[in-house]
Amino acid sequence: MVEKLRAKNMTRSAKGTVEAPGVNVKAKAGLNRSILNVGWFGFEAKLAYKLAERGGQLAHVNPAYTSQTCSACGAVDSRGRESQASFVCPCCGFRSNADLNAAINIERRWNTPLLSVEAGDSAAHEAETLPVVA
Repeated sequence: MVEKLRAKNMTRSAKGTVEAPGVNVKAKAGLNRSILNVGWFGFEAKLAYKLAERGGQLAHVNPAYTSQTCSACGAVDSRGRESQASFVCPCCGFRSNADLNAAINIERRWNTPLLSVEAGDSAAHEAETLPVVA
């Protein structure tokens, strides 16, 4: 299973407008280039192919709030990301590597797709499977 990330949304321009110019435009341009150079579509296609070859199936999980949710108590708070690498829950004090915490949340979403992160989310679309590529 992988997060259903949208590279197009992640690589929006930071230029802003004449009235409200963007900040750190050069840094954002470098980040955008890095995101686009990863080739997620190619990686996912190969992963789906290999899984299908072995009788498996690739699934996409809604990425909303996976990095802001505490895997210990379930609290959702953007202050939990102390840094890019560490997660500290402001509610229960749980400490973890941020990527490990998010991975646990992603796994739980796949195993319990009917749980919704916030009111109004369509629970039916929490986990979507890709068609098997032959």
